[in-house]
Amino acid sequence: MATIVLLVVLVVIVLWVIGAYNHLIALKNQVANAWKQIDVQLKRRHDLIPNLVNTVKGAMEFERGTLEAVIAARNKAVGATGVKQTAQAEGELTQALGRLFALTEAYPDLKANQNVLQLQEELTSTENKVGFARQLYNDTATQYNTKQATFPTLLVAGLAKATPAELWEIEDAAERAVPNVDLSFNKPAT
Repeated sequence: MATIVLLVVLVVIVLWVIGAYNHLIALKNQVANAWKQIDVQLKRRHDLIPNLVNTVKGAMEFERGTLEAVIAARNKAVGATGVKQTAQAEGELTQALGRLFALTEAYPDLKANQNVLQLQEELTSTENKVGFARQLYNDTATQYNTKQATFPTLLVAGLAKATPAELWEIEDAAERAVPNVDLSFNKPAT
């Protein structure tokens, strides 16, 4: 009787190890997939930027430094590897694009140009998709990290070659800053 109980316990342990291992592998693959989703959206963003720069180049001849900053930031972002380096490079690119969009407001021809408006809309849409993809990635990576660090699954983490996934974090203080909104109305003194 003791042999049967021992055998049942052993089978349960083996089945649990197999299940935990498979779950960690599934989460690891989900993290990789979530990262690829970010990569797809960033590729789209990187492809749109040269079109935008070429569209505004002629009208913004005096803003050459801004256009060059956008292209340099894009090139840095394209060459970035890893979560941390990519997040930093994409933050710099977002700032450079923000300066470019702000400058286009000063040029009436650009504000009315349908190509510029369409490219800005596509970039804004892509930015939203990147944001959603980053959120999915961080959620999936956190789930994976939690699973591999909690007992008893951490006993199997080494077998699954599970290592913590790096989260996408905002490191730039300007990106992290909360916008200042002032809703007070200055009433003339009566």
